[in-house]
Amino acid sequence: MENPINKKPTFTPPYGIFGNIFGRIWALWGIISFISTFLIIFLPSMLSYLFPQKKGQDYFIGVSKIWISIWLRIIGCPLKVYGLENFKPGETYVIVYNHNALLDAPLSAPFVPGGNKTIAKSSFAKVPIFGQFYKRGAVLVDRKSDASRRSSFEKMLTVLKQGMHMCIYPEGTRNRSSAAFKPFYEGAFKLAVEAKKDIIPCILLGTNRAMPIEKTFYLFPTKLRMIFLPPVSSAGIKSKELKDNVFNIMLAAYLKENKQV
Repeated sequence: MENPINKKPTFTPPYGIFGNIFGRIWALWGIISFISTFLIIFLPSMLSYLFPQKKGQDYFIGVSKIWISIWLRIIGCPLKVYGLENFKPGETYVIVYNHNALLDAPLSAPFVPGGNKTIAKSSFAKVPIFGQFYKRGAVLVDRKSDASRRSSFEKMLTVLKQGMHMCIYPEGTRNRSSAAFKPFYEGAFKLAVEAKKDIIPCILLGTNRAMPIEKTFYLFPTKLRMIFLPPVSSAGIKSKELKDNVFNIMLAAYLKENKQV
């Protein structure tokens, strides 16, 4: 039986015939503006390959932040980021996010302070031009391959050892359920325990209003928020317990921000 505490907040997007028409037109504008601005920053972003791994990734994330900040304003979805003070200088973290919409993906990495990588599907790396950008910012994994998953875990450990953060969606895929969060997979928390790194939970708010999961090809201007919560220690704890602790912390914060508790 579904836990009533974990019920997804309900919103009333501007549907109806005019809302649906506008949402489709705005989604088209979103794609056009995304591609156009990406082509402008593509070559500058590729200069990151000229620098050593950590410095190159810092530069890459900096360019990405400028791009996505501009694009979000162009599509009427400005983002406010909170909780950056929770990142201790010189420390690296495993950062975990809730995942409700496609719009989550371009937000997660660029607004983390310092170099970082995400765990991402290897299939997207085959997209012409964009694939080169995508590979620069990600540890690639083929989820259908056990060998690829094992290899990606070792690569994520390497990223953390190189002084960069790892960004992960513990729900795995977008949350299409009626629950606020899907059950978390344990991988991010095993990584934190193995690497002896703290977890920084992050709550993404507004993306499910801008791109409702039940609507296909739809985008609506919405104010977005990203809230980094205080670090959760991985010391002296098993990965399952760490996963449960972080789930409860994120759920409480998410529901509070949506005025459900």
